[in-house]
Amino acid sequence: MGTLASLLDSHHTTFMQRYAHRLSAAQRQAIHAIRRCRTLDSGECRMRCEACDHSHSHPLSCGHRSCPQCQHHEATQWLDRQREKLLPVDYFMVTFTLPAQLRALAWRYQNEMYSLLFSCIASTLKDFGLNPKHLGADIGMTAILHTHTRRLDYHPHVHVVVPGGGVDAQKKQWKKTKNKFLFNAFALAKVFRARYLQALKMANLPIPPGIPGKWVVDCKSVGRGEPALKYLSRYLYRGVIGEKNIIAHANGHVTFRYREGSTGQWKTRTLAVIDFLWHVLQHVLPKGFRRVRDYGFLHGNAKQRLRLVQWVLRVIIQAATPKTRPVVMCPFCQSPMRIVAWIRPAPKAG
Repeated sequence: MGTLASLLDSHHTTFMQRYAHRLSAAQRQAIHAIRRCRTLDSGECRMRCEACDHSHSHPLSCGHRSCPQCQHHEATQWLDRQREKLLPVDYFMVTFTLPAQLRALAWRYQNEMYSLLFSCIASTLKDFGLNPKHLGADIGMTAILHTHTRRLDYHPHVHVVVPGGGVDAQKKQWKKTKNKFLFNAFALAKVFRARYLQALKMANLPIPPGIPGKWVVDCKSVGRGEPALKYLSRYLYRGVIGEKNIIAHANGHVTFRYREGSTGQWKTRTLAVIDFLWHVLQHVLPKGFRRVRDYGFLHGNAKQRLRLVQWVLRVIIQAATPKTRPVVMCPFCQSPMRIVAWIRPAPKAG
């Protein structure tokens, strides 16, 4: 077995010889961050015991969103934000997938293609919500971009978390979905396909031949309340691969396991180390690209609308609990230790 950082360290030269010409600046930055994560090259935190004067240092994490050692923090942050917006309704997850014929174009024009993906999905869902035949109300949603399958292949798709209902602001009325059903997935796919292809034309992006007439959209209920949010945080914020799923490293090959979506059974895949590293790094997003976006009454600028929704649904808004840093105890006398210094890494030469 091995960690992603150790594999990058031990095979860095060979990997760069094979894939350097395909690496973006964002991917190179990710490699640098992952290799130094939780090492002295990433900086350190120095602590001292207030009772016995024992001191020691902890290396800092890199905090990069592509680092598997730092994914838990991102998931926790998302869960904390969603708890503040939690509504007593059923939640749904709608998944929009780009067809295989558009993947090469998406890889070449990532910023443009992913941005159009978000905007077309959001407008499609918003209009379905406003349509009196479906709901007749403004909905809220949180969209999360994934570019990988469980096998680590390139497969751009967006998961959208949607509370089951919408608000009629004029009537100050909440309209809920019926029978744990949001929208018809086939109808969503048809409208989304038309809008996305039109958006590509407007952006002067080359549409390849053979685009299928039917696209794939999946819509399912995921329950309600905090259990639904915890499930979604694990699902939506899993890294490209958890390091516990790298189960073997021998003879220049890596074997990893993944859970098959349709059956839930564990399966394995074996790749040459440098090909495995590329399969992971190809999913690093362009620098600054936001992979999570809120819309409707869940948008950051729609706090007044969200408060109206919470008022209509009689949600009790509790004051946020101030976050405190966990106390580190001295290994010798079990007294609290305090931080005395943050040591940042030295700047790179040149």
